[in-house]
Amino acid sequence: MLRAQLDHIISQVLDFEPETSDIHFAAYKPLQAEVHGELKDVPLRPNLGPLQPFQTEAVAMAMMGQNLRLFRDLIEQGSCDLAYSLTGRARFRVNVFSRTGSLSIVMRQLPYKVPTIAEMNLPDIFYEMAKEKFGLILVTGATGSGKSTSLASLIDEINIHKPVHIVTLEDPVEFMHEHKRATINQRELGMDFDEFASGLRAALRQAPKVILVGEIRDRETIEIALSAAETGHLVLGTLHTADTGQTVNRIIGMFELSEERLIRTRLAESLKFIISQRLLSKVGGGRVAAFEILRKNLRITDLIVNGEDEEKNFYRVLATSGTYGMVTFDQFIFDLFKQGQITEETAMLTASDRSVLGKMIDKLKSARGEKVTDIEGLEIDDDYGVDID
Repeated sequence: MLRAQLDHIISQVLDFEPETSDIHFAAYKPLQAEVHGELKDVPLRPNLGPLQPFQTEAVAMAMMGQNLRLFRDLIEQGSCDLAYSLTGRARFRVNVFSRTGSLSIVMRQLPYKVPTIAEMNLPDIFYEMAKEKFGLILVTGATGSGKSTSLASLIDEINIHKPVHIVTLEDPVEFMHEHKRATINQRELGMDFDEFASGLRAALRQAPKVILVGEIRDRETIEIALSAAETGHLVLGTLHTADTGQTVNRIIGMFELSEERLIRTRLAESLKFIISQRLLSKVGGGRVAAFEILRKNLRITDLIVNGEDEEKNFYRVLATSGTYGMVTFDQFIFDLFKQGQITEETAMLTASDRSVLGKMIDKLKSARGEKVTDIEGLEIDDDYGVDID
Protein backbone atom coordinates (compact mmCIF):
# COMPACT_ATOMS: atom_id res chain seq x y z
CA MET A 1 0.00 0.00 0.00
CA LEU A 2 1.27 3.46 -0.88
CA ARG A 3 1.34 6.15 1.77
CA ALA A 4 -0.94 8.33 -0.39
CA GLN A 5 -3.56 5.56 -0.34
CA LEU A 6 -3.32 5.26 3.44
CA ASP A 7 -3.65 9.04 3.81
CA HIS A 8 -6.81 8.90 1.70
CA ILE A 9 -8.31 6.25 4.00
CA ILE A 10 -7.45 8.21 7.15
CA SER A 11 -8.92 11.37 5.61
CA GLN A 12 -12.20 9.53 5.04
CA VAL A 13 -12.25 8.54 8.73
CA LEU A 14 -11.77 12.14 9.83
CA ASP A 15 -14.39 13.36 7.36
CA PHE A 16 -16.83 10.78 8.72
CA GLU A 17 -16.16 11.63 12.40
CA PRO A 18 -14.12 14.79 12.98
CA GLU A 19 -14.05 14.06 16.74
CA THR A 20 -12.36 10.66 16.26
CA SER A 21 -9.96 9.87 19.11
CA ASP A 22 -8.71 6.49 17.82
CA ILE A 23 -8.69 4.57 14.54
CA HIS A 24 -8.68 0.76 14.69
CA PHE A 25 -7.44 -1.58 11.96
CA ALA A 26 -8.15 -5.22 12.90
CA ALA A 27 -8.42 -8.35 10.79
CA TYR A 28 -11.97 -9.58 10.10
CA LYS A 29 -13.50 -6.29 11.30
CA PRO A 30 -14.40 -3.19 9.29
CA LEU A 31 -12.26 -0.12 9.83
CA GLN A 32 -13.49 1.53 13.03
CA ALA A 33 -13.29 4.98 14.62
CA GLU A 34 -13.56 5.52 18.36
CA VAL A 35 -15.66 8.56 19.21
CA HIS A 36 -16.18 9.53 22.87
CA GLY A 37 -15.29 6.02 23.97
CA GLU A 38 -17.51 4.14 21.48
CA LEU A 39 -16.44 2.32 18.31
CA LYS A 40 -18.20 3.03 15.01
CA ASP A 41 -17.74 1.28 11.64
CA VAL A 42 -16.44 3.71 9.00
CA PRO A 43 -18.21 3.61 5.58
CA LEU A 44 -15.19 3.75 3.27
CA ARG A 45 -15.33 4.46 -0.43
CA PRO A 46 -14.86 1.96 -1.96
CA ASN A 47 -16.30 -0.25 0.75
CA LEU A 48 -13.58 -2.68 1.90
CA GLY A 49 -15.86 -4.64 4.22
CA PRO A 50 -14.15 -6.62 7.00
CA LEU A 51 -10.40 -6.15 6.63
CA GLN A 52 -8.32 -9.17 5.71
CA PRO A 53 -4.97 -9.98 7.39
CA PHE A 54 -3.01 -8.98 4.27
CA GLN A 55 -4.74 -5.58 4.32
CA THR A 56 -3.88 -4.77 7.95
CA GLU A 57 -0.31 -5.92 7.24
CA ALA A 58 -0.13 -3.60 4.22
CA VAL A 59 -1.31 -0.69 6.39
CA ALA A 60 1.33 -1.52 9.01
CA MET A 61 4.10 -1.72 6.39
CA ALA A 62 3.07 1.65 4.94
CA MET A 63 3.29 3.24 8.37
CA MET A 64 6.57 1.62 9.40
CA GLY A 65 8.31 2.41 6.11
CA GLN A 66 11.96 1.36 6.16
CA ASN A 67 12.58 1.89 9.87
CA LEU A 68 14.44 -1.29 10.86
CA ARG A 69 14.07 -0.55 14.57
CA LEU A 70 10.29 -0.77 14.28
CA PHE A 71 10.47 -4.12 12.49
CA ARG A 72 12.89 -5.44 15.11
CA ASP A 73 10.61 -4.34 17.96
CA LEU A 74 7.60 -5.91 16.25
CA ILE A 75 9.39 -9.23 15.80
CA GLU A 76 11.09 -9.36 19.20
CA GLN A 77 8.46 -7.74 21.41
CA GLY A 78 5.26 -8.29 19.44
CA SER A 79 4.51 -4.58 19.04
CA CYS A 80 6.06 -1.26 18.11
CA ASP A 81 5.24 2.43 18.59
CA LEU A 82 5.58 5.22 16.05
CA ALA A 83 4.23 8.63 15.12
CA TYR A 84 2.27 9.24 11.91
CA SER A 85 1.29 12.57 10.35
CA LEU A 86 -1.44 13.43 7.88
CA THR A 87 0.20 16.55 6.49
CA GLY A 88 -1.57 19.73 7.53
CA ARG A 89 -4.44 17.89 9.19
CA ALA A 90 -3.63 15.46 11.99
CA ARG A 91 -0.93 13.65 13.94
CA PHE A 92 -1.23 10.19 15.46
CA ARG A 93 0.53 8.02 18.00
CA VAL A 94 0.44 4.52 16.53
CA ASN A 95 0.83 1.06 18.04
CA VAL A 96 1.25 -1.90 15.67
CA PHE A 97 0.89 -5.31 17.33
CA SER A 98 0.55 -8.96 16.38
CA ARG A 99 -2.41 -11.08 17.35
CA THR A 100 -3.05 -14.72 16.38
CA GLY A 101 -1.17 -14.60 13.10
CA SER A 102 -2.17 -11.14 11.90
CA LEU A 103 -1.37 -7.51 12.65
CA SER A 104 -3.63 -4.90 14.25
CA ILE A 105 -3.09 -1.15 14.39
CA VAL A 106 -4.46 1.46 16.78
CA MET A 107 -3.94 5.13 15.92
CA ARG A 108 -4.47 7.69 18.70
CA GLN A 109 -5.14 11.17 17.31
CA LEU A 110 -3.12 13.98 18.85
CA PRO A 111 -4.00 17.66 18.79
CA TYR A 112 -2.09 19.33 15.95
CA LYS A 113 -1.49 22.33 18.19
CA VAL A 114 -0.06 21.96 21.68
CA PRO A 115 -2.99 22.76 24.01
CA THR A 116 -2.53 25.24 26.85
CA ILE A 117 -3.45 24.59 30.47
CA ALA A 118 -6.45 26.92 30.09
CA GLU A 119 -7.63 25.25 26.88
CA MET A 120 -7.42 21.83 28.55
CA ASN A 121 -9.28 23.17 31.61
CA LEU A 122 -6.63 21.60 33.84
CA PRO A 123 -6.60 22.31 37.59
CA ASP A 124 -4.93 25.60 38.55
CA ILE A 125 -2.23 23.71 40.39
CA PHE A 126 -0.63 23.02 36.98
CA TYR A 127 0.40 26.68 36.90
CA GLU A 128 2.18 26.18 40.23
CA MET A 129 3.87 23.04 38.94
CA ALA A 130 5.25 25.00 35.99
CA LYS A 131 6.98 27.39 38.41
CA GLU A 132 8.99 24.63 40.12
CA LYS A 133 12.75 24.82 39.57
CA PHE A 134 13.75 21.29 40.60
CA GLY A 135 12.31 18.04 41.90
CA LEU A 136 10.14 15.21 40.54
CA ILE A 137 6.63 15.67 39.12
CA LEU A 138 4.69 12.59 37.98
CA VAL A 139 1.51 12.36 35.90
CA THR A 140 -0.11 8.93 36.09
CA GLY A 141 -3.11 7.03 34.82
CA ALA A 142 -4.23 4.28 32.49
CA THR A 143 -3.38 4.20 28.80
CA GLY A 144 -5.49 6.79 26.99
CA SER A 145 -6.28 8.85 30.09
CA GLY A 146 -4.60 11.97 28.68
CA LYS A 147 -1.27 11.91 30.54
CA SER A 148 0.77 12.95 27.49
CA THR A 149 -1.58 15.83 26.69
CA SER A 150 -1.45 17.14 30.25
CA LEU A 151 2.34 16.98 30.26
CA ALA A 152 2.48 18.72 26.88
CA SER A 153 0.39 21.57 28.32
CA LEU A 154 2.72 21.77 31.32
CA ILE A 155 5.81 21.87 29.08
CA ASP A 156 4.15 24.59 26.99
CA GLU A 157 3.55 26.71 30.10
CA ILE A 158 7.23 26.42 31.01
CA ASN A 159 8.15 27.16 27.39
CA ILE A 160 6.10 30.38 27.45
CA HIS A 161 7.51 31.80 30.69
CA LYS A 162 11.02 30.42 31.30
CA PRO A 163 14.19 30.93 29.21
CA VAL A 164 15.54 27.44 29.97
CA HIS A 165 16.76 24.36 28.09
CA ILE A 166 14.18 21.53 27.99
CA VAL A 167 15.03 17.99 26.86
CA THR A 168 12.23 15.49 26.22
CA LEU A 169 12.62 11.72 25.87
CA GLU A 170 9.56 10.27 24.15
CA ASP A 171 8.26 7.08 22.53
CA PRO A 172 7.33 8.39 20.02
CA VAL A 173 7.44 12.20 19.87
CA GLU A 174 3.77 13.16 20.05
CA PHE A 175 3.45 16.94 20.34
CA MET A 176 5.80 19.13 18.32
CA HIS A 177 6.81 22.08 20.53
CA GLU A 178 8.06 25.32 19.02
CA HIS A 179 10.87 27.25 20.67
CA LYS A 180 9.35 30.13 22.65
CA ARG A 181 11.23 31.56 25.62
CA ALA A 182 12.68 28.10 26.19
CA THR A 183 14.84 26.00 23.90
CA ILE A 184 13.31 22.53 23.45
CA ASN A 185 15.14 19.46 22.14
CA GLN A 186 12.76 16.55 21.60
CA ARG A 187 14.34 13.10 21.31
CA GLU A 188 12.64 9.89 20.17
CA LEU A 189 13.24 6.37 21.45
CA GLY A 190 14.90 4.16 18.83
CA MET A 191 15.87 7.12 16.67
CA ASP A 192 17.82 9.37 19.04
CA PHE A 193 18.45 7.05 22.00
CA ASP A 194 18.08 3.31 22.65
CA GLU A 195 16.52 3.15 26.15
CA PHE A 196 14.92 5.66 28.51
CA ALA A 197 17.61 5.02 31.12
CA SER A 198 20.49 5.70 28.72
CA GLY A 199 18.68 8.68 27.20
CA LEU A 200 18.10 10.14 30.66
CA ARG A 201 21.72 9.55 31.63
CA ALA A 202 22.84 11.35 28.47
CA ALA A 203 20.41 14.20 29.12
CA LEU A 204 22.27 15.05 32.32
CA ARG A 205 25.26 15.97 30.13
CA GLN A 206 23.16 18.20 27.85
CA ALA A 207 22.76 21.04 30.38
CA PRO A 208 18.94 20.97 30.66
CA LYS A 209 16.95 22.64 33.41
CA VAL A 210 13.84 20.56 32.62
CA ILE A 211 13.76 16.90 31.55
CA LEU A 212 10.63 15.07 30.38
CA VAL A 213 10.73 11.27 30.56
CA GLY A 214 7.90 9.94 28.40
CA GLU A 215 7.50 6.80 30.49
CA ILE A 216 9.21 5.54 33.63
CA ARG A 217 9.23 1.80 33.09
CA ASP A 218 11.92 0.35 35.33
CA ARG A 219 14.11 0.75 38.37
CA GLU A 220 17.10 2.13 36.48
CA THR A 221 15.05 4.93 34.93
CA ILE A 222 13.46 6.03 38.22
CA GLU A 223 16.84 5.89 39.95
CA ILE A 224 18.43 8.23 37.38
CA ALA A 225 15.31 10.46 37.48
CA LEU A 226 15.70 10.78 41.25
CA SER A 227 19.39 11.59 40.86
CA ALA A 228 18.53 14.29 38.32
CA ALA A 229 15.87 15.77 40.61
CA GLU A 230 18.34 15.75 43.52
CA THR A 231 20.94 17.65 41.50
CA GLY A 232 18.76 20.64 40.64
CA HIS A 233 16.78 19.48 37.57
CA LEU A 234 13.01 19.55 37.19
CA VAL A 235 12.07 16.03 36.05
CA LEU A 236 8.62 15.30 34.61
CA GLY A 237 7.49 11.74 33.94
CA THR A 238 4.57 9.35 33.57
CA LEU A 239 3.67 6.00 35.13
CA HIS A 240 0.81 3.62 34.50
CA THR A 241 -0.76 3.58 37.96
CA ALA A 242 -4.33 3.95 39.17
CA ASP A 243 -3.91 6.67 41.80
CA THR A 244 -1.35 8.73 43.68
CA GLY A 245 -0.83 6.33 46.59
CA GLN A 246 -0.29 3.42 44.24
CA THR A 247 2.30 5.51 42.38
CA VAL A 248 4.44 5.95 45.50
CA ASN A 249 4.14 2.26 46.35
CA ARG A 250 4.96 1.21 42.77
CA ILE A 251 8.21 3.21 42.81
CA ILE A 252 9.24 1.82 46.19
CA GLY A 253 8.36 -1.70 45.01
CA MET A 254 10.88 -1.43 42.16
CA PHE A 255 13.72 -1.69 44.68
CA GLU A 256 15.02 -4.47 46.92
CA LEU A 257 13.75 -4.69 50.50
CA SER A 258 17.23 -3.83 51.76
CA GLU A 259 17.07 -0.55 49.81
CA GLU A 260 13.58 0.45 50.93
CA ARG A 261 14.60 2.90 53.67
CA LEU A 262 17.02 4.73 51.36
CA ILE A 263 14.61 4.96 48.42
CA ARG A 264 11.80 6.18 50.70
CA THR A 265 14.05 8.97 51.96
CA ARG A 266 15.21 9.94 48.46
CA LEU A 267 11.67 9.94 47.09
CA ALA A 268 10.38 12.01 50.02
CA GLU A 269 13.08 14.62 49.37
CA SER A 270 12.68 14.80 45.57
CA LEU A 271 8.94 14.38 44.96
CA LYS A 272 6.94 17.59 44.45
CA PHE A 273 3.61 16.53 42.88
CA ILE A 274 1.76 13.45 41.67
CA ILE A 275 -1.22 14.03 39.38
CA SER A 276 -3.37 11.00 38.56
CA GLN A 277 -6.15 11.28 35.98
CA ARG A 278 -9.07 9.37 34.51
CA LEU A 279 -11.37 10.15 31.59
CA LEU A 280 -15.12 9.91 32.26
CA SER A 281 -18.09 9.90 29.91
CA LYS A 282 -19.71 13.33 29.91
CA VAL A 283 -23.43 14.07 29.93
CA GLY A 284 -24.43 15.02 26.39
CA GLY A 285 -21.41 13.34 24.79
CA GLY A 286 -17.68 13.70 24.96
CA ARG A 287 -15.43 13.03 27.93
CA VAL A 288 -14.21 14.98 30.93
CA ALA A 289 -11.06 14.43 33.00
CA ALA A 290 -11.08 13.70 36.72
CA PHE A 291 -7.93 14.29 38.76
CA GLU A 292 -6.36 13.17 42.01
CA ILE A 293 -3.72 15.61 43.24
CA LEU A 294 -0.93 14.89 45.72
CA ARG A 295 1.35 17.73 46.77
CA LYS A 296 4.26 17.16 49.10
CA ASN A 297 3.89 18.54 52.61
CA LEU A 298 4.96 17.27 56.06
CA ARG A 299 2.15 14.68 56.26
CA ILE A 300 2.90 13.33 52.78
CA THR A 301 6.63 13.22 53.56
CA ASP A 302 5.90 11.21 56.73
CA LEU A 303 3.78 8.71 54.78
CA ILE A 304 6.47 8.23 52.13
CA VAL A 305 9.23 7.74 54.71
CA ASN A 306 7.34 5.59 57.24
CA GLY A 307 4.65 3.95 55.10
CA GLU A 308 0.87 3.72 55.46
CA ASP A 309 -1.29 2.08 58.12
CA GLU A 310 -5.04 1.86 58.79
CA GLU A 311 -5.18 5.29 60.40
CA LYS A 312 -2.68 7.15 58.21
CA ASN A 313 -2.82 6.63 54.44
CA PHE A 314 -2.57 8.70 51.29
CA TYR A 315 -6.34 8.69 50.68
CA ARG A 316 -7.13 10.23 54.08
CA VAL A 317 -4.37 12.83 53.85
CA LEU A 318 -5.52 13.94 50.38
CA ALA A 319 -9.17 14.03 51.51
CA THR A 320 -8.35 16.42 54.38
CA SER A 321 -5.74 18.61 52.65
CA GLY A 322 -7.87 20.71 50.33
CA THR A 323 -6.21 23.89 51.62
CA TYR A 324 -2.95 22.63 50.09
CA GLY A 325 -4.60 22.03 46.74
CA MET A 326 -4.91 18.28 47.22
CA VAL A 327 -7.99 16.30 46.23
CA THR A 328 -9.01 12.65 45.94
CA PHE A 329 -10.61 11.16 42.85
CA ASP A 330 -13.85 10.73 44.78
CA GLN A 331 -13.96 14.42 45.74
CA PHE A 332 -13.21 15.53 42.18
CA ILE A 333 -15.74 13.09 40.71
CA PHE A 334 -18.36 14.30 43.23
CA ASP A 335 -17.81 17.90 42.05
CA LEU A 336 -18.29 16.80 38.43
CA PHE A 337 -21.56 15.08 39.40
CA LYS A 338 -22.65 18.14 41.39
CA GLN A 339 -22.03 20.33 38.33
CA GLY A 340 -24.13 17.98 36.17
CA GLN A 341 -21.20 17.01 33.95
CA ILE A 342 -21.46 13.26 34.67
CA THR A 343 -24.22 10.87 35.69
CA GLU A 344 -24.45 9.12 39.05
CA GLU A 345 -23.79 5.80 37.31
CA THR A 346 -20.58 7.11 35.73
CA ALA A 347 -19.49 8.57 39.07
CA MET A 348 -19.96 5.30 40.93
CA LEU A 349 -18.28 3.21 38.24
CA THR A 350 -15.12 5.35 38.34
CA ALA A 351 -14.94 5.94 42.10
CA SER A 352 -11.93 4.89 44.15
CA ASP A 353 -14.10 4.20 47.23
CA ARG A 354 -17.73 3.72 46.24
CA SER A 355 -19.00 3.81 49.82
CA VAL A 356 -17.42 7.23 50.43
CA LEU A 357 -18.62 8.67 47.12
CA GLY A 358 -22.06 7.11 47.59
CA LYS A 359 -22.49 8.90 50.94
CA MET A 360 -21.45 12.22 49.39
CA ILE A 361 -23.95 11.82 46.54
CA ASP A 362 -26.78 10.71 48.89
CA LYS A 363 -26.18 13.77 51.09
CA LEU A 364 -26.34 16.05 48.04
CA LYS A 365 -29.52 14.40 46.76
CA SER A 366 -31.15 14.72 50.20
CA ALA A 367 -30.30 18.43 50.27
CA ARG A 368 -31.90 18.78 46.84
CA GLY A 369 -35.02 16.89 47.97
CA GLU A 370 -34.31 13.96 45.65
CA LYS A 371 -34.81 10.29 46.42
CA VAL A 372 -31.72 8.53 47.76
CA THR A 373 -33.08 4.99 47.35
CA ASP A 374 -35.14 3.07 44.83
CA ILE A 375 -36.74 0.91 47.53
CA GLU A 376 -40.46 1.69 47.84
CA GLY A 377 -43.56 0.26 49.48
CA LEU A 378 -42.05 -0.38 52.93
CA GLU A 379 -44.40 -0.17 55.94
CA ILE A 380 -44.36 -1.10 59.62
CA ASP A 381 -45.72 -4.55 60.41
CA ASP A 382 -47.83 -3.89 63.51
CA ASP A 383 -48.63 -7.59 63.89
CA TYR A 384 -44.98 -8.71 64.00
CA GLY A 385 -44.42 -10.94 67.02
CA VAL A 386 -48.14 -11.13 67.89
CA ASP A 387 -49.45 -14.66 68.25
CA ILE A 388 -52.48 -15.29 66.13
CA ASP A 389 -54.49 -18.32 67.27
